[in-house]
Amino acid sequence: MTSAPLDTPFSGAPRLTLADRLVTRSRAGDLALIATGAAVTAVAAQIAVPLWPVPITGQTLAVLLVGSTLGAVRGALSMVLYAVLGIVGLPIFSDGSAGLSIVAGPTGGYIIGFVFAAALVGWVAERAGDRRVLGAALSFLGGTVVTFAFGLPWLAASLGLTLEQTLQSGLYPFIIGGLVKSALAAAAIPAVWALLSRRDENTTRG
Repeated sequence: MTSAPLDTPFSGAPRLTLADRLVTRSRAGDLALIATGAAVTAVAAQIAVPLWPVPITGQTLAVLLVGSTLGAVRGALSMVLYAVLGIVGLPIFSDGSAGLSIVAGPTGGYIIGFVFAAALVGWVAERAGDRRVLGAALSFLGGTVVTFAFGLPWLAASLGLTLEQTLQSGLYPFIIGGLVKSALAAAAIPAVWALLSRRDENTTRG
């Protein structure tokens, strides 16, 4: 008998996400997936182009993929775990940085935004919105917007920037990269769903 998964407060079967097609649902499995999502984000954070005050990193792509794969609750908890581990001292933020000062500093809003971005993308995925390229693209663009919605005000408040300075420092350099990351995720996730569907069809025919 498996224990109840983490995101089933209501009766009935858990909502199906990509992770649920690959891993048997259980509390232990959920915890392992949450930890894996945090680890993937930590690795992606080290893929960085150093800019000040906000570096270009692979984090946002990881957030989109983790949220879509795990779903709203597990995706959000994965980002919470990532933030907490970084705060307590593991060098998993961009460029191997760590500590509360990072979250309290100029880039902290983006890290907080990751939690809500993963939740949004995961919510869409739980409703099968990531199984077609267009739906996935809109979902991932929405997740990217959420990240900046938290990051930009935090950046402005932290450094005392004007609106134009905030956009120049925290948005404009990331527009093209954000679109590319959303496109990559929007291509990858539906492609995996398509492969799984074809596998199921072949199994049924066999």
